[in-house]
Parts: sequence; C-alpha cells; structure tokens
Amino acid sequence: MHRGRRGSRGQTPATILMAIKAVGELLAAEGETVGIVVVGGTAMVLRGVATRLTEDVDVIATAKGAGGGQGAHIERADPLPKSLLRAIARVARDFDLPPDWMNSVVTAQWDLDLPPGFEGRIHWEQHGGLALGVADRVDLVFLKLYAAADSEGPESIHYQDLLALRPSQEELEAAARWSRAQDTSPEFSRVLDEVVGHVSKDH
Repeated sequence: MHRGRRGSRGQTPATILMAIKAVGELLAAEGETVGIVVVGGTAMVLRGVATRLTEDVDVIATAKGAGGGQGAHIERADPLPKSLLRAIARVARDFDLPPDWMNSVVTAQWDLDLPPGFEGRIHWEQHGGLALGVADRVDLVFLKLYAAADSEGPESIHYQDLLALRPSQEELEAAARWSRAQDTSPEFSRVLDEVVGHVSKDH
C-alpha cells in the first residue's frame, strides 16, 4: 500500500480517494463487503462539484443487503462495522492520516430526518470490498443549507459549498422548508432566511 503525504489537517481529493480505495482493498483481502453512504466535502468531490481540501469522510449511513450497494437498505452508521473500523485504522497508519479520517459523526442527522427520497437517489461505486454510496447533488443542497444555517451562516464553508452546488430557486425553497422542520427556533429561522437570501443573490 502506498504511503500518503501528511500536510495540513485537510486532505487533498486525490489522497482521500486513494485512502477510500485502500479501505476497499483491505476489506476484499478479508473477504468482507461493507456498504456506506457519504455526504459532505467528500461527496462533493466524488460528484465532481468541488476540488477543495476535505477534513474527513463523513459517513451518514451503512447499507444492508444487495451486496451493500444498489438496492440495499440504508440505516444509521452507528456503530460502523468492525471490519471497516480495522481498515480505517490501517489506512490511517499507512497514509499518515488522522485516526478519525473516516467517521460517522454526521449519522446523528438520523435523530432528525434525512431529505425526502434520499435513499433512492444514492449513487453507488464499488471499490474492492467497499460499496460506496455518494449522496445526490439535490441531497447535498438540503444538507449544506441546513449546515450553513446551523453554523456561521453565510461565512461558513458550508455556504461556499452550497454556492458550488448551484441550487435552483425551486431546490433552495424545498431545502429551506425541510431545514425549518429540523430546527423550529426563531434564531435558526432568521439565519436560514439570511443564507437563502445570500445564495439567491450570489448565484
């Protein structure tokens, strides 16, 4: 396995892709098949929307059945399968990545709700023993709008990602309705309106 070069906390798209493929190779060597679904910066890179550094691989779900890929049923990624955790740790050592370079912190979104129709829009890739599901652009719009309003508003990296996704006004309005259902507080609603206004103007 090739050894990556450690730079800043953020990793290049090429490094992350090599690390993901290495996980698949390790799983295949163990005779294991694991399905996961990723969102965030990694999903944007894999969908060809962004080329920026990304801090980690955000796993929002694991997949069961149908080989862990197309046609599989997704569920929250907590905990991650033991075989996947072993592969993540091995790749972290081999590529000099942070121990949590792939993690399921974002699976907490299941405590609220996923965008409607999320599961049916997943794009699947196979990397050895890893069935990698990548969230659709529409779902990234929903999740990034919510994240932008839930963090620093128009100043956040989530806002920049949202601009890169170039949402239509219809997509933006649908994402805003969904986001309001996640957090009904007046403060969140105020920031959400501000973000939506900025995106409508900036793109």
